[in-house]
Amino acid sequence: MKRFVIVVDTQADFMNADGALSVDGAEVLIAPMQAWLASLRPAETAGVLFTFDSHFADTYQGSAEAEQFPIHCVYRTPGWENVLDPDAVDPAVRLYRLEKGVFDMWAEPDLAIEAVATGEKVARDAFFAGLKARGVTEVTVIGVAADYCVRWAIEGLIARGFAVEVPAGLTRGIARPIEQVVAEDFADAPVRLKAAA
Repeated sequence: MKRFVIVVDTQADFMNADGALSVDGAEVLIAPMQAWLASLRPAETAGVLFTFDSHFADTYQGSAEAEQFPIHCVYRTPGWENVLDPDAVDPAVRLYRLEKGVFDMWAEPDLAIEAVATGEKVARDAFFAGLKARGVTEVTVIGVAADYCVRWAIEGLIARGFAVEVPAGLTRGIARPIEQVVAEDFADAPVRLKAAA
């Protein structure tokens, strides 16, 4: 059975030590994440979705995130760019992207998922319903931050009937590591931590 992969917000402002909202320890994850993505096998992978936290300088100050964090991931700036190379993924694995304006990739009603190769866009909820219809029931999630965007990605997947696997060595949190997030927020949910191979 194939599984889907979500790579959450592996953007320069979060991943690099000098980023606008650097997640402590995230920089050391870049090489292992890249190697893990390169190891994905087409026969076992239904696709890889890269999410992008996307903000605009003229509207950020009025947002909920501005109450907690300085401006970051300003759209199309160097800090917004993905630090991982999607071309490292086997070309037989379909790649997708999702740009979001808030922590939670499920919160905004009108988001679309774009196929990288073709530019074709599908409404987010229809896309995940389509995965379920094709028999994809498991999703692996990596990225940052474990206690914010990764956490909400997991919550939304569970709500939509997916089981979730999280390679513990491929995510970092701001205040809570992924192990604590899973224990405290998903103790009775279909979420499994595993060591990154």
